[in-house]
Amino acid sequence: MLSMRFPVVPTHKNTTTLSHHLQNKSFSSVTSDRDLAKRNRRIRWNFGPSISSPRFRKLLVNGALIVPPPQEEEEEEEEEEGEVGKKRPAEVELPAGLRLELMPKHVSVTPDGHRRWARKRGLPIDEGYKALGRRMAKFIRLCCKWGVPVLTFYAFSTENWSRSKEDVDSFMNWSEMWIKSVTMEKWMRNNVRLSVIGDKSMLPNSLQQVISEAEEALKANTRLHFIIGLSYGGRYDILQACKSVASKVKDGLIQLEDIDQSIFEQELETKCTKFPNPDLHIRTSGELRLSNFMLWQVHFTEFYFANKCFPDFEEADFIEALNSYQKRDRRFGGR
Repeated sequence: MLSMRFPVVPTHKNTTTLSHHLQNKSFSSVTSDRDLAKRNRRIRWNFGPSISSPRFRKLLVNGALIVPPPQEEEEEEEEEEGEVGKKRPAEVELPAGLRLELMPKHVSVTPDGHRRWARKRGLPIDEGYKALGRRMAKFIRLCCKWGVPVLTFYAFSTENWSRSKEDVDSFMNWSEMWIKSVTMEKWMRNNVRLSVIGDKSMLPNSLQQVISEAEEALKANTRLHFIIGLSYGGRYDILQACKSVASKVKDGLIQLEDIDQSIFEQELETKCTKFPNPDLHIRTSGELRLSNFMLWQVHFTEFYFANKCFPDFEEADFIEALNSYQKRDRRFGGR
C-alpha cells in the first residue's frame, strides 16, 4: 500500500516557503550566488518517514501537482570551485586512514551491473546508463580530489557487440550524449584529460567525431587522465600491437632482434598514458573474472571485487577498496 507524506515546508525567517519558490524565481537576499545556482537546478525535498512508491512520488502543494525526480537520481553533482575557464589547483584531500604515498597511480573499473540495477527497479535500460554516468562522474571527482592520476573505465567490450542491436544502439547513443554533456567545461576546469581506447572504427561515425573533438580539447590537461574502454578487449589490444610491430619489422623500421617488452608496450592502446598498468582494479556486481580486460597490463594488478551493482557503489565503498589495496604487500615477484 502506498504511504505518502507531504514535504516539510521551511518557515523560519531567513527562508522563503516552498510555494514562494514555485511562484517566484527570486530567493531571499541571504542566499549566495552559488546557492542560487544550486536551487535553480533542483528544489530539495524533505520527506517524513520513508515512502514505498513506484518510480515517482506525486505531491499536491497549494493545489499544484508536483512530481519530484526519482529517488535514484537525487544525487547532485558537487559544485566545483573556481572561475569558469580556470583550472583548479591539484590539491589532494584524502579521507582519514588513507596514505598519500600508498595511493594507486592507476585505478581501473569494470562498472558491472547497471543494466541489472535498472531491471531490478522496473526501469528501462537507459536509466541504468544514466546511473552509470552519474557514478562515473563521481569517480572522476574523487580521483581528482584524492590525487589518483589515471582512472580507466571498461565501459563496452569487444564481446558486448554480441548484444541486441537495440541495446547496442541505446548504449552508443547514450555514450555520445554523455561525452558531449558530461560537463566539458568542468573537465577543463578540473584539468582532466580524456582518452578513449579500443577499436574506434567499430563505433558510430558521430560518436567517433565527438570522441576526437573531446580528446583534442582536453589533451593538454594533466591532473587526471580519464580513459574509457569502448569496443576494447585485451585480446584485441595484444593482436593489434603484434600487427603494428610486425608492420614495422616489415618496413625496416625495427629489427626482429630489437623487439622486447618496451617495444611491444609502445604499440598497446595504453601507450597514451604515463601509467599504463593498473595498480588496482575494481569490479562490481559480484562477478569474479577479468572479462578480457587489459590482459597484458594487469600482470601485477591488485583486484577488488564488490557484490554491489555499480550504481550502488558509493564513495565509502571506493574508500574501502583503497584501504584494502593499501594494506596489501606488493612484492612484484620478489620476496
